[in-house]
Amino acid sequence: MNNIQNLLKIDIPIILASKSPRRKNLLQMLGLDFKIIVADVDESIDTSLLPEKYCTLLSENKAKKVAELIDYEALIISADTIVVLDGKIINKPESKSEAFEMLNSLSDNTHQVFTGITLLNSKSRKELTDYKLSYVSFRKLDSDEINAYIDSGSPFDKAGGYGIQDDFGAVFVKEIKGCFYNVVGLPLELLYSSIKKFQS
Repeated sequence: MNNIQNLLKIDIPIILASKSPRRKNLLQMLGLDFKIIVADVDESIDTSLLPEKYCTLLSENKAKKVAELIDYEALIISADTIVVLDGKIINKPESKSEAFEMLNSLSDNTHQVFTGITLLNSKSRKELTDYKLSYVSFRKLDSDEINAYIDSGSPFDKAGGYGIQDDFGAVFVKEIKGCFYNVVGLPLELLYSSIKKFQS
């Protein structure tokens, strides 16, 4: 067991319930030993829900679904990130035209990024769920920039149609208020503090 897992008193396997390469990289950055198990969940949740309820409900569903797939005790970590503009939840774009519309609406505007995280013990079913909110301001984008980004294929696996880490989308962002890692997809300080609380 490595030092951070000793520090956090984690003595059972850790499972990341996400296929996101960004979340995988962030957990590796913390130095945690984990494996990935992804379960398909229905993400067609009522978008009239408050954003914090929407993202935490999805993160809970992901963790519980993975717990059903294993027969041993593990600490399951799941997360769901959404982008909200003018009170409307913006999910992943499904077409080039939708991606253009999303990015054009974010241009020269400030939006919110919510990430819900869930910790779940697969045996005891002890659970802790929380969320983080950050504010992201885009500079004004021109059509050529938006189309070039869409042609790269990058928008289609990201909430709001953009990424900020290891991605051309980083040059769209003028300012962030709040946790940078929340915008990437996993608020690390919240995750660390939540695990400490969960393990106590």
